Amino acid sequence: MPMTGRLIHRGTGATLLENVRWCASFWCKLRGLMFRRELPPGEGLLFVGDRSSRVDSSIHMLFMAFPIAVVWLDDDFRVVDTRLAKPWRLAYVPSRPARYTLEANPELLTRVEIGDELHFEASNH
Repeated sequence: MPMTGRLIHRGTGATLLENVRWCASFWCKLRGLMFRRELPPGEGLLFVGDRSSRVDSSIHMLFMAFPIAVVWLDDDFRVVDTRLAKPWRLAYVPSRPARYTLEANPELLTRVEIGDELHFEASNH
């Protein structure tokens, strides 16, 4: 069973997303959010890279039907870049190396800024 949890803003203690899926496997990364019809507020997908990299943390929006917020995080879960990614765009690459790539509802971009420290809190089930 895939690991899920909450995403918390370390500075404010606010829960940013209630239901985040930890996506570390090849198949989870391959599928991502492709072919989904929507991503409700409060949900997200957190891609886990093997190392910090600009290239390895890049995403594509092919086969996507809706825009998403993309938040790139470094090894310490500090936000290094954010972007509103639009459907059918070939590539989005962070401005700085990232190890984690968070995909969520565009509303998230109003609640995080570059330099913010976040925290993934795994669920107990």
